[in-house]
Amino acid sequence: MLELNVVGKSVTRKDALDKVLGKTQYSGDIKLPGMLHVKVLRSQVAHAVLRNIDCRAAESLPGVHAVLTAKDIPGSNTHGIIIRDEPVLAIDKIRKIGDPLAVVAAETEKIALQALSLIQVEFEELPTVFDPEEAMKTEAPKVYKEGNIQYVRKIRKGDIESAFAQADIVIENIYRTQMQEHAYIEPEAGVAYLDGDVVVLRVSTQNPHFDRTEVARNLALPLNKVRIVQAPTGGGFGGKLDISVQIHIALLAIRTKRPVRLVYTREESFVTSTKRHPYIIYYKTAADKNGKLMAIDVTVIGDTGAYASYGPGTLTRSAVHATGPYEVPNVKADAYTVYTNNPTAGACRGFGVPQLAFAHEQQMDMIAQKAGISPIQVRLLNALRPNSITATRQVLETGVGFIETIKAAQAKAQEIMGQV
Repeated sequence: MLELNVVGKSVTRKDALDKVLGKTQYSGDIKLPGMLHVKVLRSQVAHAVLRNIDCRAAESLPGVHAVLTAKDIPGSNTHGIIIRDEPVLAIDKIRKIGDPLAVVAAETEKIALQALSLIQVEFEELPTVFDPEEAMKTEAPKVYKEGNIQYVRKIRKGDIESAFAQADIVIENIYRTQMQEHAYIEPEAGVAYLDGDVVVLRVSTQNPHFDRTEVARNLALPLNKVRIVQAPTGGGFGGKLDISVQIHIALLAIRTKRPVRLVYTREESFVTSTKRHPYIIYYKTAADKNGKLMAIDVTVIGDTGAYASYGPGTLTRSAVHATGPYEVPNVKADAYTVYTNNPTAGACRGFGVPQLAFAHEQQMDMIAQKAGISPIQVRLLNALRPNSITATRQVLETGVGFIETIKAAQAKAQEIMGQV
C-alpha cells in the first residue's frame, strides 16, 4: 500500500504554534523606524459631484508630511478586479459612502486624524438609488452615465415554453437574500517602505499578484519596482481580494521617503470592504406529476453596489448554477449585475452560488410536497449523475457524487435520530 506523507494523516500547520502563542506579526503589528501613520478622508454622502478639495490647512499642520488627492497620482486613477471602475481617490464624482477623497501621512495617528478634519470638500449631492430593481429603470439616477446595468449573463437550453405548457406542477416564487459582511477578525492593514528604488508592501491580502499589477499601474512604475509581501492574513473569505490599503500606502511611501502604515478601524472596514451580493431571485420551476424536473425560468438581480469588483463573475456563476445539482432539460436563466449607491459587493465564500442554493432548494421542497414524495426522493430523482448534461451543455463524465452524498447523509441522519 502506498505510504503518503500528508493525506490521511494529522499534520501540524507550520504557522499554528506562533499564532496560538500570540507571536505572529500581522500587518497592524509592524513597526518600522521613522514610520508615519496614514489616514483616509472618506465621503459621508452616497452620491455627489465632487467640486473641489482644499488641503492647505491640513498640509500646514505640524507633523503632517503629505496630503494627497487624485491630482497627485502619477499613473492611472482607477483599479478593479474585472472592470477598472473604482477610483484610487475620487476626482469628479462620489458614488458611495466611504469613497476615498484624500490620504494623509503624519507623525502620529492623532495628527493624521486632525489633518483630515481640516480638509475642506465642496460637492453637490445627487439623487441616490439603493434598490437594484429601481436602478434598472430608465428614469433611475445614474450611478454611471452609461447606465446602471453593468452586465447581463444569459443561459438558454431547450424549450421552456413547451415544458411549462406540459407541466403538471409549476412552482413560482420570489426570493431575496441579504448583503453580508465578511467580518474577518483582522481589519485591512499594511505597511509600505522603500528598498532602494523598489517600493515594498507588507499587507493583509489574498491577492498579492493582482495587487502588484495595480500598484505599478497606478504609480506608473515597472513591475520590477513593486514588491508585494503577503503578511499573515487574519481572515479574508474573498473580502481581501480587492484593493484596500495598497495603493494609498505605496503613494505615500514614495512621496515621503518614509515607511508608512495604514490600519483600518473596524467601522472603516465595515463601510469600505466588499460584501456578499444581495440578490432578488425570480424562480419558476416546472415538473411532471412524479416530481421530475422539466424546466426552470430564473431571473437574478444582483446588487453590486457602486463598483463592479467581482460582480460580473459572481452573477455569471449564479446563472450557471441556477439549476443547482439537478439535471434540468429546459433552462432559461438571466443574471443582472446592477450598480447602485450601496457598498460594493464582491467575492464571498461560494461566489454567488449560496444565494441560488437558497432558492432552488426551497423550490425542490415545494415540488416534493406537490408530488407527494419526500424531499430526499425528489433530489435523488433529479440528481446530476455520470453523463448528465448541465445547463451549459457540459457532459459530466466523472466525479459526480451527489447521489452517494445524499444517501450517506440520509444514513447518518437515520443513525443519529435513532439514537435520540
